[in-house]
Amino acid sequence: MKGLILIACGAFSPPTLMHRRMFEIARNHLMGRGAFEVIGGIMSPVHDALRKPGLVAGTHRLAMLRLALRTSNWIRVSDWELQQPQWTPTVDVLKHHKDSISNVMKDKVEGRRDLVLPEWLSPEVTERTEEVHLKFLAGADLLETFADPQLWTKEEVETMCSYGLVVISRYGSKPEKLISESDVISKYSRNIEVITNWSTNNMSSTLVRRLLKRGQSVKYLIDDDVIDHIKKYNLYNW
Repeated sequence: MKGLILIACGAFSPPTLMHRRMFEIARNHLMGRGAFEVIGGIMSPVHDALRKPGLVAGTHRLAMLRLALRTSNWIRVSDWELQQPQWTPTVDVLKHHKDSISNVMKDKVEGRRDLVLPEWLSPEVTERTEEVHLKFLAGADLLETFADPQLWTKEEVETMCSYGLVVISRYGSKPEKLISESDVISKYSRNIEVITNWSTNNMSSTLVRRLLKRGQSVKYLIDDDVIDHIKKYNLYNW
């Protein structure tokens, strides 16, 4: 079965249980129908330079992600975006991680004994003899932004779709309609996996920040260790 690594990019300010749940939903679906063997997941927090509302410093978002992922044996965090001198377009983030995977596999084939894996890369990659695919994991709301030329160029949309998209859709949304109505996206429809999340869930980082600002409980929305980190450093005006 073809090996696959899923990557999600975002603010993760703070990371919610749903951010991680998306990975589990995608892996269950893809492996359940025998499409891929999902051998790893990557969460890549965006650079501070994006200056998105509610975005706390990358050092805190990285720390919260590491705390949230301590119980996962297959999802890892990548700090590559945060280490760049400026904000990096998502297509370039995907290219870096895909190139890194390919280079590791090439070094393995060539018998390099000094093989060092990036922190975010699953060791299972070294057991593979064929190409390991990388696909972008996102919610249906991100797919909708592809129609906005102020956010994405045509070339960027084509590049994203060529890597492959795994879209987690809420019940009642119609991402298939968007795909069919877009001349650019429809060309890559075979490379876009739409998965319906049948469990209604409106959890978001925005909701968590709103509750925190009001001094209300966010227990069971985010990891307990993440809550402790937020309290310790007085993030989100809490």
